[in-house]
Amino acid sequence: MMGILIKWLILTAAITAASYLIDGISVSGFFSAFCAAVVLGILNALFRPILFILTLPINIMTFGLFTFVINALLLKMASGVIPGFDIHGFWSAVFAALIISGVNWILNSFISDQRRIETVKKGEREEKEYIGKAEDYIDMEKQDDDKWE
Repeated sequence: MMGILIKWLILTAAITAASYLIDGISVSGFFSAFCAAVVLGILNALFRPILFILTLPINIMTFGLFTFVINALLLKMASGVIPGFDIHGFWSAVFAALIISGVNWILNSFISDQRRIETVKKGEREEKEYIGKAEDYIDMEKQDDDKWE
């Protein structure tokens, strides 16, 4: 639960940064930016995978740059729902999608996910905690009777 709140706050900071950098975007306050982040997160979870699959040939031909157009459309949808969050024009939405993606990527790179990896060795359980992205693997040892455990 805390992780999703942090991601929403990061997205709120990205939306606020985009509103300061682009003239076609206006955010009336923190609450509007936070609501826009929540709605944008929900739209990204529900519609972005469907739109991405439907536009996959265009995305492949443009080497993934059409993804910014998809993000711009989702931003325009969010601005239609949230009062106090307005985007004027399609190109403002595209540049905002570019800035929001960049700020989101930079801020998320400073936050690492904690993963708990559980390994089993010779009948006893040992828990190890890694910070960052760790590869899951199984540690096996060859026994005397040519069996692996």
